[in-house]
Parts: sequence; structure tokens; C-alpha cells
Amino acid sequence: MSTYAAIRAVASYLPENTEPNDTTNRIIQKLGIAERHLSKEDEAASDLAVRAAETLFKNYGLASGDIDFVLLCVQHPDYQVPTTACILQDRLGIPKSAGAMDYNLGCSGYAYGLGVAKGLIETGLAHRLLLLTSSVYAKYANPKDMNMRPLFGDGATATFVEGMESDHPMLDGFVFGTDGSGFDKLIIPVGGSRHMPQMTPEVFETDTNGNIRSNYQGRMDGTAITMFSMRTVPGLVKSVLKKAGLQTADLDGCVFHQANHYMLEKLRTRCGLDEVPYYNDLTHTGNLVSGSIPHALTVIERAGKLAGRRHVLLAGFGVGLSWSGCIADFSEMLQRRA
Repeated sequence: MSTYAAIRAVASYLPENTEPNDTTNRIIQKLGIAERHLSKEDEAASDLAVRAAETLFKNYGLASGDIDFVLLCVQHPDYQVPTTACILQDRLGIPKSAGAMDYNLGCSGYAYGLGVAKGLIETGLAHRLLLLTSSVYAKYANPKDMNMRPLFGDGATATFVEGMESDHPMLDGFVFGTDGSGFDKLIIPVGGSRHMPQMTPEVFETDTNGNIRSNYQGRMDGTAITMFSMRTVPGLVKSVLKKAGLQTADLDGCVFHQANHYMLEKLRTRCGLDEVPYYNDLTHTGNLVSGSIPHALTVIERAGKLAGRRHVLLAGFGVGLSWSGCIADFSEMLQRRA
């Protein structure tokens, strides 16, 4: 028996405020998004992450004092400096002896975080790790940009990953990939050290479809992202299965990054997963970026259909361009108390 990292609990938080989409619109119908949750103007990424973590602790009877490492996946941190995970350590009452770090990834970020958690736990550098995601993408989408605004919702998730004695890995088959040549396919041009706000005037533009956005807001080439996903994800699935020593028939679940309903249906068939239990529902959330997979796991867990599943394929893909995947064993899930 060896010590392996295992997902023990999942939880999510969605802001109360919602914004509806025009579900009579043909494109919106294909996206499968009826509404999205939006954070308040004064809510930052850490505020949402705190709510997700507190929900996790309450639901599973966990104590913040038992956490010895905090990982936060975030692309819009509270501040450029300091690290938002450090703020969360204090706000959540996690011991000062714990490590804490942010990492900047979007749609592929959850499996990346699980990979980092596995490395920390299985080398003995951590034992009880809190993996958080927090997305406030909606704040950066112009209300008049119908290319982005109907897609993205705000939300946060919390995952408790713990070292467990087992005769097999509980997180396995990790595959990562990067194509930085597509960095501009989903981008906020101003805000970093390339184009600093104090040196860059805000300029608004209107595209050929009448969408309005500024260089301080998100812009996305939806066609390019879709083509990238269709080209990349089938190979990602094959690579994860091969690395884990599994066949498609061995899978008892598959959770992709929830980009949009239409894309996910196409990918299910293209990846040969029509006979595998497959999550595809972002009706009331929209795209939660790094939080889409763990939120889906939370929904499945609340329905009593997650604990005990041994081979669940998780796959993320998008902004970066970046992709990642792994196989998760949920046989060591804690029993929900709340």
C-alpha cells in the first residue's frame, strides 16, 4: 500500500444574482445557456472562493485547521500583488504553516490543479490540500458583446484532496498540452505588464456583427476556439486512456469543461463517448471556466451519482491555448453531512 492523492469532497458557490439569456435566439439555443450567475460589483475572486470553501467545510464536517496547502486557480485575482491564495489562508483560518499559491489558468485549470495536488501529496510535501477555483469572467465581458456576454458566468468551487492509503493511484493518466501561438484567441489586452493601464488609453471597437468591447475587456475568437477544441480533445481523450491503461468501455463517467452544449455534443460523438455517462448541462451557469468541471462534479455528487465511481475522465480545454485531462477515482469520497 502506498499514499495516493484522492478527491474526498467537492463543493461550489454561485452568486445569487442571475442574468437571463434570450432563449428565443437560435444561437443561444445551441449554446444551451438560459441564464448565468453574476458577482456583485464589489465582489472579488476571493469572496466567491471563501463561500465555496465554507460550503465544503460545512457540508463534509471538515476543519480549516486541517488544511496544509491551498491552491487557487484564478485569472482575475483580487490584486496583482499579493497572491490571492495568501488572502484566502487568512480569511479561512487555515494554519500559517500551510503553503498557498495561485496559478493562472482557465478552462484547463482544474486538471492542472489536480496534477499539482497529486505531486505535492505523493511526494510528502502536503497531506490535506484545498484546491479552489474562482472565476469572475462576466465582469470583463461588455454587456453589448454578444460574442462573450451570453457565455460566461461567475462562480467558485472547492475540492478537498487528501493522501490516502491505496493499492492503486486515485488520480491517474494525466496529460497536459499547450499551444501558445493561440494566446490571442481569448484575451484581455490591457492590464498586465505588456499594456499597463496607466500607459494605455481605453479604446472601444465595434465588430462586423455589432458587438462592442474595449481593449480593457475580454475578446474571444469563438470560431478559432471551437476549431481548436474539435481538433485537440479527441487526441487528449485517447492519450489519457492510454496513459491510464484503460479502454473507453472501462469509463463510468466523463466530465468535460462545460464550454457550450453544442460543442460538447459534437465532442461526445467525435471522442467515441456516446455510451459513457456524460455530463452536459450549463443551462443555469454558463461557462464557469476553471470551475466548470468541479461544479459539474458537485451537481453529480448531490444527485448521489459520484461516490464509488472508479474511472471518471476529466478533460479541460480552452484559453491559453491549453488542455489537460486525467482519470479520477471517487471511491474514497467523504459522506456529505449537510
